[in-house]
Amino acid sequence: MKTKDSINALIKERKAKVYTASEIKEMVRCGRIPSADEVDVVTCGTFGVMSGTMAVISVPVAGPGSFERADTIRLNGVPGIPGPCPNENLGIVDCVVYGTSRRDGRYGGGHLFRDIVNGNPIVAEVTSRGKEFRKELTIADMHARMITTRGAFRNYTAFFNRDSGSRDTIFSVTGMKGSMKEASVSGCGEINPIQNDHAHYLREGAPILINGGRGIILGPGTRSSAARPNISAAADMKNMKADLMGGFITSAGPECMTSFTAAMPITDRASLDGVFVLDDSIELPVADIHTRVPAASASYGDVWTGTSRNITVNAEMCMNCSSCRPMEVCPTEALRPARINIGMCVVCGSCVSSCAGGVFSADLGHINCNGTKIPITLRQSDRNRAERSAEDLKRMIEEGKWCL
Repeated sequence: MKTKDSINALIKERKAKVYTASEIKEMVRCGRIPSADEVDVVTCGTFGVMSGTMAVISVPVAGPGSFERADTIRLNGVPGIPGPCPNENLGIVDCVVYGTSRRDGRYGGGHLFRDIVNGNPIVAEVTSRGKEFRKELTIADMHARMITTRGAFRNYTAFFNRDSGSRDTIFSVTGMKGSMKEASVSGCGEINPIQNDHAHYLREGAPILINGGRGIILGPGTRSSAARPNISAAADMKNMKADLMGGFITSAGPECMTSFTAAMPITDRASLDGVFVLDDSIELPVADIHTRVPAASASYGDVWTGTSRNITVNAEMCMNCSSCRPMEVCPTEALRPARINIGMCVVCGSCVSSCAGGVFSADLGHINCNGTKIPITLRQSDRNRAERSAEDLKRMIEEGKWCL
């Protein structure tokens, strides 16, 4: 039987046989079942809205002796929580910023984190005993570490609104229409790291990528359970990639998008069998947004099997509306009239259901709830980015730059 140490030796020699989860799933679907001798490592990823994300940031805002301790701090207008270390008279503020904190309805912690990682100038505003201090700085001036209290849920829940009318919620960008007219889903299904972790490798101390930056698992996340596990992890923000994170604007305000990527060691047949799981066999609970209690069960096959991975743009159908509704509701601000900024688009599908002219089209699938067919109109996870992150980690392992 192989061990993690023997696989690490192969990685260092650049002889490890590495596959992404998507490559393994394709083999299984084609009936080409590899043996444990043919696979050493499988890389997995997930990307989507993860509210349990925060950053601990140390910000120099003034010279020594300027103030004793901060009363308030804002970064690009997003409020942080000063402390716990007062850094008396050093002009430095240690603070915590939540991914769900917000400056306004269009900019929050997730947007701020992406701007920081992107190297964009950040405006820090501090008050202390009636004095105000303001400084523009970049990530090069900060110590910044991201901590997730919970993330990478093995599976999540599909939500609908049973009542009439519309309900503002973080699971909708325009308000979830009632009478079971639409459903919102999250989760990357068969390529999610925890979903493939048959050997329970992803525990305290295991390495992981958060937003493409090297990190470490701290342990089980809040709300983790045997049926629906998730993890808590931490990573230096200076090593992260801006395109694997960001903000997501919902009808209840801005949320935070985060990605996790991990490598599964394949030491025996059991650990290999654990990565053969496919979307169609992964349960997706279906619940009313009001009660959050599952009323039915679907599968991730309803979300990802045979559905669209990209948005098709039919520019000739643009009606040149005086106010472009898809642009107004796009949660990542990726749209221009009849045009998509691919670098910002997470293929959520909000433009498809909001365009009167049918410029944007995609098959997002549907779920069945006790005989009622509910179309999926919003996906809060992006399999494209999750797969890309798994490919990045595969490349790192093949180049001997990552060990288990």
